[in-house]
Amino acid sequence: MTVRLAQIVEALGGELVGDPRTPVSRLASLASAGPEALSFAVSARYEAALRASAAGVLLVPPALREAAAPQAALIVDPHPYLYYARLTQWWRERERASQPMPTVHPSAVVDPSATLGPGVSIGPFAVIEAGASIGEGAVVGAHTVVERSAEVGPRTRLAPRVVLGAGCRMGARGVVHSGVVIGADGFGFAPLEGTWVKIEQLGAVRIGDDVEIGANCTIDRGALDDTVIEDGVKLDNLIHIAHNVHIGAYTAMAGCAAVAGSARIGRGCTIGGDAKILGHLTLADGVHISACSVVTRSITQPGTYSGFFPIDSHAEWEKNAASLRSLHKLRERVRALEIELKNKT
Repeated sequence: MTVRLAQIVEALGGELVGDPRTPVSRLASLASAGPEALSFAVSARYEAALRASAAGVLLVPPALREAAAPQAALIVDPHPYLYYARLTQWWRERERASQPMPTVHPSAVVDPSATLGPGVSIGPFAVIEAGASIGEGAVVGAHTVVERSAEVGPRTRLAPRVVLGAGCRMGARGVVHSGVVIGADGFGFAPLEGTWVKIEQLGAVRIGDDVEIGANCTIDRGALDDTVIEDGVKLDNLIHIAHNVHIGAYTAMAGCAAVAGSARIGRGCTIGGDAKILGHLTLADGVHISACSVVTRSITQPGTYSGFFPIDSHAEWEKNAASLRSLHKLRERVRALEIELKNKT
């Protein structure tokens, strides 16, 4: 696909410097870009790489206009990284528009009671069960299963080998990558004389609009009420969301994080890679958890939190945790004693 520089600026804005007819055939990094590629730099930190780049078009902030102008046509915008994000979306939409018209593959199994909106694409060997609903312009990849009475919102894309469980809902404009399972049973068992009796999980999963779910994530259905993921949430790969978890709008979670049952995460939070949140806890809006941290108590104030405690017998762990909690007080007492001792000597 090749477009003119003027088409990009017309669609996305920014100040065009140079020849508006400059062709752009791909988006590329500064190091790999050639004369028909567009690349970007967000700050002076990248000035050396920018000067060495062979890109035909550069997207830069106003502070880098003079450094970039001699060698390439420019798009100047005060927020180049955000502009780049929107450019990738625009580029992908144009690529899709040039692809063949959406169809239902002959090998797909679609129950007669399922509802398919206009412009839906169903891939090879996909299964759409009874009562399911696929919204306008949605894409269901090869070998993906949308179980009975499940709902896929308009323009949502389910990659190959996704499972959307019975009665679960995926909102509009979502992206679900391969290997994701939405609506598996939550981990619920009642003990009986050394054995376990299964608690049937009767809730579902409700996912809002503009949510992206990375490869091989698992999101369990609720035990009674639904597991809820609000609008704009972004999940990296290999994340586990247990039953009855509630994740607030526009929260983002990095790879291998895990959230135990009935935890509630606020709006606009970030959860670092491999972080763990224990069950039945609440995180306020605007809480940021560092990578590999273990959240063992509710957090009621926004801010950044970090921490990990080595495993031990529970009794010893409680003693050590209590000592650690008072460590700052002990430090002040030691300082006071040192000052007193110094004054005496």
